[in-house]
Amino acid sequence: MKQTILVYARALRVNQWIKNFIIFAAILFAGELFDFTLLYKTIGAFFIFCLLSSTSYVLNDIIDYQYDKKHPTKKHRPIAAGLISIPQATFIVFVLTLASLLISLTFSLGFFFLSLFFLLLHFYYSLYLKRYPVIDIFTISLSFVLRTLAGVVATGYHVPIWLLMTIFFISLFMASVKRHAELVTHGKDTRESLYRYKNHMLYFLSTTFATLTIVSYALYTYTLYIDPSQQSTYNGPSICEQLYEKPRDIQNCEKQNIITNISEYFPNLEARKLMMLTIPFVVYGISRYAQLLYEKEEGERPEKIITTDRPLLITIFLWGFMVFLLIYVL
Repeated sequence: MKQTILVYARALRVNQWIKNFIIFAAILFAGELFDFTLLYKTIGAFFIFCLLSSTSYVLNDIIDYQYDKKHPTKKHRPIAAGLISIPQATFIVFVLTLASLLISLTFSLGFFFLSLFFLLLHFYYSLYLKRYPVIDIFTISLSFVLRTLAGVVATGYHVPIWLLMTIFFISLFMASVKRHAELVTHGKDTRESLYRYKNHMLYFLSTTFATLTIVSYALYTYTLYIDPSQQSTYNGPSICEQLYEKPRDIQNCEKQNIITNISEYFPNLEARKLMMLTIPFVVYGISRYAQLLYEKEEGERPEKIITTDRPLLITIFLWGFMVFLLIYVL
């Protein structure tokens, strides 16, 4: 019995549910992590997307059955190894699809449609999109954005655009690194899209996406912590009102200077840049991840790297501790 449960847990790839923790970004970065009503909603959304993710994993293993049998690691997956038959796996996909979508309806109609789109995207990816280079990694990245938006829809708290872009680019970086590891370690026979990838192309993609991740995160930290309570504290005349007396001249001045002396309206803006202290952790984390790929060729299983590499774990912990401290304590 215990062995059977373990087999099904491996088929559902429970170890990859870690990807769905991105759903907590909405309340975490909004400073609402300890609002238990929102926390319960987010936990519920997390488990729904775990079911949706497992549905897509099982379907993908059904479709990739022949490829996985040739792969030195994936050949041990329950479906490829014959521990779960194709009819059994198909039944699992049907049950998980029905259950996850019905439960998503208990949240809201918007959450249901987002869940449905997530599932259809993964189905279409498994059946078609994964065959095409670049498109396949963009689809993977889009799925992480949808996970983030699930937290937004479930709680009503938005994720700042630059943080959303950071999530988009870092998932592109990790996907391109994974493709490179697959190409170098196992060759082109284990995945159809690898026939169209080249080493130098994947180097370019991973470097580009790593750079965009750092830039996006830096912009996020710089634009964060504009306290809404400070936006109405300046009641004096604007720069244009100080320079001109006639209403027409003031109006023309304001049209020409859409952004005028921001420090007047946000006097504490510069004092609220402490989140930029977390940038070095992101830079080192990306560098360490790249090092594990290019020196040790371990980029094929991102979830394993994140949960087993000690320097990376320490970096993630310190980054999380700093974020928590800056948002919830200071």
